[in-house]
Amino acid sequence: MSRISEEQVKHVAHLARLHVSDEEAERFTKQLDDIISFAEQLNELDTEGVEPTTHVQDLKNVMRKDEPKKWITQEDALKNAPETQDGQIRVPSILE
Repeated sequence: MSRISEEQVKHVAHLARLHVSDEEAERFTKQLDDIISFAEQLNELDTEGVEPTTHVQDLKNVMRKDEPKKWITQEDALKNAPETQDGQIRVPSILE
């Protein structure tokens, strides 16, 4: 018994704006049915007491402390700009 029909495959292909021939739809139906069967095997696993995770490894963000540092002056920052105005970099207007 197939868990997915060719009509469902064609419908999803239509929604994705994909052209799927009858032969492709038949092949995709078989492949998707195999994938669903494999995924259903996961329901047989005993997951009692297992915490849900979003990643297999325990990942943590490692961030440095936010400390003020000496930086370049405004004049130094604007030194290489092709054009400046009122202490800022002047760029061509994009709005009319």
